Amino acid sequence: MNQLRNELRINGERLWASLMELARIGATPKGGVKRLALTDLDKQGRDLVVGWAKEAGLAITVDQIGNVFMRREGRNASLPPVMSGSHIDTQPTGGKFDGNYGVLAGLEVIRTLNDMNIQTEAPLEVAFWTNEEGSRFVPVMMGSGVFCGAFSLEIAYAARDTEGKSVRDELERIGYLGEQVPGQHPIGAYFETHIEQGPVLEDADKVIGVVPAVMGLSWYDCVVTGMEAHAGPTPMGLRKDALQVATRIMQEVVAIANRYPPYGRGTVGMVQVFPNSRNVIPGQVTFSIDLRNVSDQLLNTMHEEMLAFIDRTRAESGLGISIERVSYYPPCPFHPACVGAVRAATEMLGYSTMDVVSGAGHDAIYAARLAPSGMIFVPCKDGISHNEIEDAKPEHLEAGCNVLLHAMLERAVVAS
Repeated sequence: MNQLRNELRINGERLWASLMELARIGATPKGGVKRLALTDLDKQGRDLVVGWAKEAGLAITVDQIGNVFMRREGRNASLPPVMSGSHIDTQPTGGKFDGNYGVLAGLEVIRTLNDMNIQTEAPLEVAFWTNEEGSRFVPVMMGSGVFCGAFSLEIAYAARDTEGKSVRDELERIGYLGEQVPGQHPIGAYFETHIEQGPVLEDADKVIGVVPAVMGLSWYDCVVTGMEAHAGPTPMGLRKDALQVATRIMQEVVAIANRYPPYGRGTVGMVQVFPNSRNVIPGQVTFSIDLRNVSDQLLNTMHEEMLAFIDRTRAESGLGISIERVSYYPPCPFHPACVGAVRAATEMLGYSTMDVVSGAGHDAIYAARLAPSGMIFVPCKDGISHNEIEDAKPEHLEAGCNVLLHAMLERAVVAS
């Protein structure tokens, strides 16, 4: 049996064909996918994946937030399932692989085990979570967040899109308002396979990223208030230019990140200037701040340094500066046993590898609150994701799925 397991490989052509078929639902002219959560297209995608699961003999459970669990029984039904999953909703200008790969890789693991008539001691499950992207409804990672208790079902149900449609109503409309209470579905271990969504693996020419952790992040809204005035008659020394002061803070955001490598990140991604007129000195600037790092200690140090700099800038400039932390996700270290299973599978399969700390959020973050969890990364072309040109090599997707197969089998145990 050990020899059979060591030689076991998934069907890469079948995995690729499934990805391409799912990508036709919501396909865009530029080669991407637009399949927003709980739309008619999302229903079509869900129905397709659930149909494939039923063809593979899996039992389907849907919970009250629309998370779908597809179960292959093990020899010991009392054991909690070893689960794999991700999401199938996309960004408005999304690609074929973000999330979708993780779900269909899990399904391919099941199909491969069916082909070889291999039974596991623990059950195996493939999950897809509702509204991971947060493009239509907020908060992001909604399904897994409700599942782990990060926020309530009532908060999720009340979320509305730009047309005023609620999550609960849309779940009911598309037929995925389930009965199971979120969180009452057991998980023994959780693995998520994903394209990296960054350039590190491709740059290093590695096939598999072993993911020991996901960076924590702090998001802020900052407002600098000065006084708008005519750009011509107002001397430089008498101005209360909100934009010039704001840019000092923006530069410090980047400087702070650079002081805490290799995982320090600092980004200003949104800026609104008032009154935004060519010949008027800006009177108010509102902008976002995004800080990230791999440990609570480092992230908190970056937070404190930013607040201290803003205090100094407020005193030196005489301008009003307000800052509010609007979101915080703590760093998420993955379970050593699951990281070890991924590492061991990669080594056994002979793939080139490196550790990659994830800078993006994933459903695995919330799953890790309830069960030992781990992630597997594969390269994506030019590190591009959340974009219609998102791309990945079939052989890399196949490799990641092979690692998933063997990592799941290590946790689920092949029945003798």
